[in-house]
Amino acid sequence: MIHIIIADDHPLFREAIRNATQQRFTDSLIAETASLDESLTYIGENPDVDLVLLDLNMPGMDGLNGIVNLRSTYPDVPVVILSAEEDKNVVLQSMTYGAVGFITKSMPREKIIAAIEQILDGQAFLPPDIIRRSSENTYTRRQDNTGIPTEIISSLTRRQLLVFERMAKGESNKQIGYELSIAETTVKAHVSAILRKLKVQNRMKAVLCASTIDFDHYLHRSHSA
Repeated sequence: MIHIIIADDHPLFREAIRNATQQRFTDSLIAETASLDESLTYIGENPDVDLVLLDLNMPGMDGLNGIVNLRSTYPDVPVVILSAEEDKNVVLQSMTYGAVGFITKSMPREKIIAAIEQILDGQAFLPPDIIRRSSENTYTRRQDNTGIPTEIISSLTRRQLLVFERMAKGESNKQIGYELSIAETTVKAHVSAILRKLKVQNRMKAVLCASTIDFDHYLHRSHSA
C-alpha cells in the first residue's frame, strides 16, 4: 500500500488530487493536511508515509523554510513540492533544501499523476519547461555557459545524448525506453554512464546540468562524425 499526504490548504485542490491519485493507485492510503503543523503531526503518528505532496504557500510554511523544517524533522520521508509557483529559482532552491521533485499545479492532471508515479519509482522530477525557460532567450553555443566542459558532453555517445535529452524533458526510464525502442534496463545503464561521465550523484543534478545544452547541436555533430 502506498501512503501519501496531500498537504495543501485548498480543499478543492486536495480533493481533485486525491481522486486522481486514488484512481491511478487503487491500493493507496491518501491523507490530507492543511498546514505544516498538521503535516508534521500526522507523520509523527504515521511513520509509514511514503510521500508528502507539499504546497509552498500553506500556513506554517514560511516560504522554503517549511521544507527545511519537515526534512530536518523527518529526513527519511520524501517531499515533493506541488505548487502554483513557477519561478525557476524557487524550483532549484526547493531541490537544494531537500525536495525530491517539483510539480506545478498548472500541469494537466494526468501529467501530475505521471510525475508522482515517476517519483514513487525512485526517479526525480523537475518541470522541464521551467528549467529550460530562462536559458532559451540567452542561449549561445559556447559551452562555458552550461557549466559542463565541452569535452565531457562530447564524450557522450549518440545514444547517451538521446537518453540525456529525454531525461532533461522529465521523461521516466520507461518512457525513454519506449520512445527510443530500447529496453528499460538498457536505459538505466545509459543513465548510470551519463551520471558517471558528468560526475554527479543523481538524476536530479544531471537534469539541472542539461538545462542549457543544445542537444540538436551535439546530436548533429555526432551523427556527422
